[in-house]
Amino acid sequence: MPLSAVKPFMDYEELIKLLDSRGMTVEDTTRAVRKVSQVGYYRLSGFWYPCRVIERDEDGQVVKVNGKPKRKSQFLPNSSFNNTFLLYKFDKRLRLLLLDAIERIEIHLRTIIAHELGRQDPLAYQKQKFINPSELKNYYKGGRVRNSWIEWSTRQQSELSRSKEDCILWHTRNEKNLPIWVAVEAWSFGTVSKYFELLKGSYQNKVAAKLGVSNSSLLVRWLQDLNTLRNRCAHHTRVWNQSQNNPIRIPTEQGKADTEYFTSLNLDNKHKKKIYGLITIIWYLVRNIGPNSDWIQHVLEEIESIPDLPFDVMGAMGIPANGLSIDLFID
Repeated sequence: MPLSAVKPFMDYEELIKLLDSRGMTVEDTTRAVRKVSQVGYYRLSGFWYPCRVIERDEDGQVVKVNGKPKRKSQFLPNSSFNNTFLLYKFDKRLRLLLLDAIERIEIHLRTIIAHELGRQDPLAYQKQKFINPSELKNYYKGGRVRNSWIEWSTRQQSELSRSKEDCILWHTRNEKNLPIWVAVEAWSFGTVSKYFELLKGSYQNKVAAKLGVSNSSLLVRWLQDLNTLRNRCAHHTRVWNQSQNNPIRIPTEQGKADTEYFTSLNLDNKHKKKIYGLITIIWYLVRNIGPNSDWIQHVLEEIESIPDLPFDVMGAMGIPANGLSIDLFID
């Protein structure tokens, strides 16, 4: 099937005129041209897309494409360039807050793994005896043989080889084996979380307990989701209204602190698929790492600053209809 024709190139001034012709309020044309030239029309389009009118059929039913409402080119009343740009800036500040919290989680996870595995063997990360036997077996995917342990070992060795950390270079120059508490300094979040996933259950449980998580398989999934979010934030990708195909999983074992926390939040699947669900996980982990943290207050303050736009911004983030209160998150 041949590809459709590429859209014609338009200069910045033409793009702003196009927005105006489609019903967007452009408060200051000169400023709008400058902002589009700084950030990019296509990047900003992801923020004003929800302001476009939803297409309906003759019976008034929403027309869908790939399960999502089809949008017309025309904008809803009260669609504002200035407010759309404020939403873009909100998303940027939110990403920075998320990165800050995920960094805390990543570093603490490295520290726990290095300490718990290091006490067993300083070179634990090189040895199969710490790995779940099922992860050592070959399997077929995409028409080729795969092996999770071999692939992880190759990945982490590549990260060690590329590392410019002084501690790594010192051990290399002096031909010394890297103990796990040194090696983890070169590992990415993806590598750390994958190593946790590969570990035998007894070691996973020790690490999970240090983070206040009652179910280690649950923590495996959380770390996968947080790694994906971390990569989106690090690559400046929009996060405020992104959805996950699968809702986050939450603990259910009665009498556990994590179960009580999530039960109090009363999350449904809509919340669990949106950024709000991930925020609840991040805060649970961050407050266990640093009980005096005020991270959630900063997040709530940013959410309160969301501009007025002609669609449900809070709902798009998965925030409950009755709003948020600091009392939900602070004991």
